[in-house]
Amino acid sequence: MIADKAFPPVDASGSAREVCPMKSPSLAAIAFLSFAFLAVGLTGLLATYATPIPLARALARETALDAAADAARAPDPAAALDALRPRLGESADAILPPTADVAARIARERTAVRTRFLAEADATADRLRFLIIVVTIMAAAFGAFVLRFSSREIR
Repeated sequence: MIADKAFPPVDASGSAREVCPMKSPSLAAIAFLSFAFLAVGLTGLLATYATPIPLARALARETALDAAADAARAPDPAAALDALRPRLGESADAILPPTADVAARIARERTAVRTRFLAEADATADRLRFLIIVVTIMAAAFGAFVLRFSSREIR
């Protein structure tokens, strides 16, 4: 201890400098910083629930289009297809009323459903990436703020 005071640390210019030991962050600061990272992780976890929604919609519509193709071969295709209207959703307008080319119209609508699925999946992925980026930046700023002010001495 006495030797440290007799020979103070010297910087590159040769002048003596004061040694200030780094204060370790408090338990509260560590907890807040952990919460900041936890927020990002939970956002990513919640994003995994939103990601399959476009696929589920597309599969439900594909199933309804399969049922419409079967209904078009029924003895009374108009009544069978009209009964499927709620399941077909917006695809019903492209298929109904049934005509001779209903199979070709179902095939076109199947392609349109797949195109809409890809567009919806891309839009969902972009929104989720943006959400995770924003939450990450906010959590990092929050953690830096807490650590900055937790290391100050109270006077």
